[in-house]
Amino acid sequence: MIVRAEARHESGGDATSSSWLRRNPSSFLKLILLGFALVGLPLIIALINSALSIDRLADHSRKAVYQAAQIAHSSRALADEIAAMERAIRQTHILGDTSLLEGYFRAHHKFETTAAALFELSLHAEQKELLTQLQALEASIFQKLSIIKQSPEALRDLIGNFATLRDSARTFSSLGYTLIEREVGELQDMAGYARFTVGWQLLALIPFAILLAFMFSLRIARPIKQIDEAIRNMGQGKLSKSIRVDGPQDLVYFGERLDWMRRRLLKLEEQKTRFLQHVSHELKTPLTAMREGADLLAEGVTGELNEGQQRIASILHSNSVQLQRRIEDLLSYSALQTEKAALVKHKANVRTIVEAVLQDQNLIIMSKSLQIELSCPELMIDCDEQKIKTIVDNLLSNAVKFSPPRGCISMWAKRVEEMIELHVVDTGAGIDEGDREKVFEPFYQGRRMLDSPIRGTGLGLSIAREYALAHGGNIELVPQVGSGAHFRLVLPIHDPEGSL
Repeated sequence: MIVRAEARHESGGDATSSSWLRRNPSSFLKLILLGFALVGLPLIIALINSALSIDRLADHSRKAVYQAAQIAHSSRALADEIAAMERAIRQTHILGDTSLLEGYFRAHHKFETTAAALFELSLHAEQKELLTQLQALEASIFQKLSIIKQSPEALRDLIGNFATLRDSARTFSSLGYTLIEREVGELQDMAGYARFTVGWQLLALIPFAILLAFMFSLRIARPIKQIDEAIRNMGQGKLSKSIRVDGPQDLVYFGERLDWMRRRLLKLEEQKTRFLQHVSHELKTPLTAMREGADLLAEGVTGELNEGQQRIASILHSNSVQLQRRIEDLLSYSALQTEKAALVKHKANVRTIVEAVLQDQNLIIMSKSLQIELSCPELMIDCDEQKIKTIVDNLLSNAVKFSPPRGCISMWAKRVEEMIELHVVDTGAGIDEGDREKVFEPFYQGRRMLDSPIRGTGLGLSIAREYALAHGGNIELVPQVGSGAHFRLVLPIHDPEGSL
């Protein structure tokens, strides 16, 4: 919890707040949406990039397949036209009919058209060179044929030139298949590279997205944790710590309202403490006079009392003592709340303190015929003896109060390493399960109330625990099997602050 909080109307104008607000979204919803956007953005980019890579690969594959099919088809067409031209010349030479050369000219025209279509494709340099050579050979045969086409006998010499032309056509076709295989290899390489790129992007971006999600989770959880801690502290009465919530402006404003509530509760707590102090002091003076008067009556200073009058005087004296103890509890609680209960520490014997408390409460113990089982060795500790006596007195008073007549109260002390443990166990009805977490709260009476005309203030255990904590110890309610309540007081043997 950061111990600083200012109201919005008090701090909205300074430069620190302005710069801080610029670094935070204006609302919790915007922070969540921003987090989702930043976490999803890398994955969206990777998905788009993968889609583009696949699209490029598919387009390249489509073009490569189309070109391979065109080259293969045109290569076969060239071979067919060369065969048709050679067949027409052979027939003309054998039959001596020059009209048969029409088949050659048709095949020649188709050859040129097919070659021109091949040049329009994206051929490799080797293919272009072979196709140029093939065209040159066919053009040479055509020129010779144009000169001697009227002399069928002279066509014999041209037939031999077609062998070279067929070989060139076969070479061109073979080179086309070789280049197709090379193109297929390049496509496989491209596919492998695309696969590697997509895999690398996923391996890099998924942890990055997880990291971003974790960071935004922390950023979202931090103000919620601060609010939860603030509410928990206020619920436990820890009102001295200021509340500040970092994050979106609406949560910051909520933190400011919580701090306003804390200040209001603190002010009310101070008013309550002052009221207790004033009322306790105002009651203490007349009560002292009442107690002294009851003492004088009981001692027979004003004259001997008969049995009934003596009983009434004893009741007045007993109840005035009980009332004085309640007022002293209220004063002790007020002193704790205003931090006026300073500790004056020195060496003290735990056994001596316990025996003194038992002596003080001997009358009420005898009146209820209670049995005390005490096991306490000589144990020396650094403490404020009077406050430790108050702790033991409150624990014993609680045990005596809730123990039935002729019941048993067990008290034992022992040393555990550098700590002293004092246990107080009674045989009463015990503490209700629903009261266990609230038994040390101020003014809490519990669900199991005694039928007594004098009610407690509910401050005894609270004051005892505050004194124990001030010594660096604690008081715990130990789970008890069966009836009764079991309290354990733990105190350090040596002063933890080293003040002695």
